[in-house]
Amino acid sequence: MLRDGGEIAALDVREEGVFAQRHMLLASSASLSRLELRVPLLVPRRSARVVLVDSGEGLAQRAAGKLTGNGYTDVHVLAGGIEAWAAAGFPLYSGVNVPSKAFGEFVEHRYHTPRIEPQEVQARVNAGEKVVILDSRPLAEYRKMSIPGGIDCPGAELVYRVHDVVQSPDTLVVVNCAGRTRSIIGAQSLIHAGIPNKVVALKNGTMGWHLAGFQLAHNQDRVAPAPGESGLKKAQQAAARVAQRFGVKYIDVAMVRKFALEMDRRTLYLFDVRSPEEYQAGHLPSTVSAPGGQLVQTTDAFMATRNARVLLIDDNGVRATMTASWLIQMGWNEVYVVRNALSSGPLYQGPAPVTALGLDKAKCSTITADELKRALEAKRGVVVDFETSLRYRDGHIPGAWLAIRAHLADNLKKIPPAAMIVLISPDGIIARLAAPEAAQLTRTPVKVLAGGTEAWRMAGLPLETGMTHLADATDDVWYRPYDRTANVEEAMKDYLSWEVGLVKQIEHDEDARFRHFPA
Repeated sequence: MLRDGGEIAALDVREEGVFAQRHMLLASSASLSRLELRVPLLVPRRSARVVLVDSGEGLAQRAAGKLTGNGYTDVHVLAGGIEAWAAAGFPLYSGVNVPSKAFGEFVEHRYHTPRIEPQEVQARVNAGEKVVILDSRPLAEYRKMSIPGGIDCPGAELVYRVHDVVQSPDTLVVVNCAGRTRSIIGAQSLIHAGIPNKVVALKNGTMGWHLAGFQLAHNQDRVAPAPGESGLKKAQQAAARVAQRFGVKYIDVAMVRKFALEMDRRTLYLFDVRSPEEYQAGHLPSTVSAPGGQLVQTTDAFMATRNARVLLIDDNGVRATMTASWLIQMGWNEVYVVRNALSSGPLYQGPAPVTALGLDKAKCSTITADELKRALEAKRGVVVDFETSLRYRDGHIPGAWLAIRAHLADNLKKIPPAAMIVLISPDGIIARLAAPEAAQLTRTPVKVLAGGTEAWRMAGLPLETGMTHLADATDDVWYRPYDRTANVEEAMKDYLSWEVGLVKQIEHDEDARFRHFPA
């Protein structure tokens, strides 16, 4: 199925932390716990082929019931799960976003992307040389930690914004991320675009900087500005060169309408690759916010359906063209940039509406934040929290028990008895979906916190931190090295070695269909 040319989505329905231990290369992580929220984005066409994967413990069968109950018509379960896949002689991978991570290593090897050691960067800065450091991560990541003096300029923004940031051709441009992938892709983007400067990737990003013994900056707000008229003209000329080299295809809105008429037969992804702020300021309906750099970095988190049509939108073609060029090299064949899309209809402000399968059928009783506060003070309730363990650790309702929804039957046995059980999740959606399941598992009345943990925060009510009450293991999500609280440096070294090793691992894997375009 993966090689017959038809559309197929392989979804691994185990928890992300479990998925990260061993999984198929082309499977997207879509845990049963959050399946109803993930699938509408990953597999928008409900008649597409879907293969569900687990470890043979029955999660895939449960997921199949949810999908078929919500209109998915071509659903399969991989018999025996990943163990059967491995027994058949097919490779398994560790980590997350592996297709994109492996692609980054492929790019470095095939294009010989130049890199620079942290020590050399620091020496050049100390010597007063012209050096500009561009951080290719989203602003939130940049604010957590960055190279001192670095300027935030995420992925697809690099070619768009660089011309106004770097005005002297003899300035060295250093591109960094947290590890390797976005440093490599970002640097190679500027090289492909033909800017006159010498461009290098910072070896191993902020992790490499830290491991070299240098201090990182925190809470910085240096952001590359949008280009002026001259900078935009240069960016468009650069994007045109990239488009010609990599065969980027352009369509108009009329063709989009034609594709839309075929959505019952062909999956259509429509991504707005501008920044999240621009998207919220005004976007077309039915489009998904997918900043170009992150779309390339985490492709499997945005689109699980292989051989689908992918349409990219921005305001002037630069960011969409750069994003398209990378998706084409990753092996996506039907990628199109839509010209003048944003002028084709009314724009909507704010985030896109949340779509969750079966939410309209999930009946539940709710409780307000103030009512819950009083119930907890009177010891009349116990809180079950479906937040990720990472965010739970950073702040949760005092006394709340961290649970994994897919393991709810076992988790409910571990919480203390109370007059009522209150389910919570960040915005309340997962809790609402879980309420009917919980009601079938216990005789205790079940309620849902209206508005979720965010409503509790907005009411100014207290939070506690740490892993204080665990009803399950904390393998629901993958912990990045800098998410850890112990052995951080060792985790960084292991992670960087893993990234470097991916290029060898995919060398003989026929499912990795990356493409090299010699200059």
